[in-house]
Amino acid sequence: MDKRSQSEALQTEKVRIQDLERIIMFDGVALESIFGLLEHCLIRRIAKNEILITEGSEHNECYLILSGSVRIHLGSPDSESISKLGIGESVGELVLLDGKGASAFVIADEPCQLLVLQEDIFWALINASHDFARNLIILLSRRMRGSNATIVDSVTRQHEYRRNSVIDELTGLHNRRWMQDILGRQIKRSQMNGDPLSLLMLDIDHFKSVNDNYGHLAGDQVLRAVAQKLMINVRPTDLLVRFGGEEFIIVLPMTELAGARIVAERICASVRQAQIVDGVGEKLPPVTISIGIAQMATDESQDNLIERADQVLYKAKNNGRDRVET
Repeated sequence: MDKRSQSEALQTEKVRIQDLERIIMFDGVALESIFGLLEHCLIRRIAKNEILITEGSEHNECYLILSGSVRIHLGSPDSESISKLGIGESVGELVLLDGKGASAFVIADEPCQLLVLQEDIFWALINASHDFARNLIILLSRRMRGSNATIVDSVTRQHEYRRNSVIDELTGLHNRRWMQDILGRQIKRSQMNGDPLSLLMLDIDHFKSVNDNYGHLAGDQVLRAVAQKLMINVRPTDLLVRFGGEEFIIVLPMTELAGARIVAERICASVRQAQIVDGVGEKLPPVTISIGIAQMATDESQDNLIERADQVLYKAKNNGRDRVET
């Protein structure tokens, strides 16, 4: 709002005592004793969606909401509002207390009438009334608790979003997105330390026929069952990923090709012996998997390592499936 518009929005009408009775800061305050400080304060009107306070701005006044409501936005006026303040609330008082820029955008949620408290009047009220000062402390304490709750909720949601973005919902394993970040770091760590690392690429044999003959819900049960068998046959330090569809990857740090083959054979046998049922308890036919293994070469990239393991996996499938190839 330009200076002319802002000036036009300031009304010369006087505030009434009955208007002040609804203001939280004046709860318990003997209004007659401090009314002389307020009777010449201006009343400001703002339209819906008009910005009252800009984040980072410094000002020498705060506002008491006589009618309407405002909403609070962090970072940008276009961001989702974190709270709303209505009749009786105040905004902008923190800038007067600490002298720093505003911490948020304050925008009218509907047309508002605001009593404008200039900085000198604000401090005069604090000095003149212990009740006003007490109410201000209580108000700020509640705001702080509310801000803390908002921050905790925001952090919790961020963690949940982050977790959902890297966890495969069906199997509970990490997904390909997670692996792209973690595997690269693990490979660099192994190469720097001169440690071996092997990668297993595995695929469920004839998985399409399971979906075609028994339905996708049965296929989901097979994926879950295979994932469970993988989890119980690897170490806590191994990386286990649903790569996509019916393909899985297992990364075995500190493991050479011979040791990786022992793990792969054990997993193949575990899946082969699994008793899998569909969603209604009906037994499904036995499931097998094929596994290709590649050991990390010196200065090898993760994409190249995955590609080599994938080529060996296809060799296992071409050689009859339900087998391990290196």
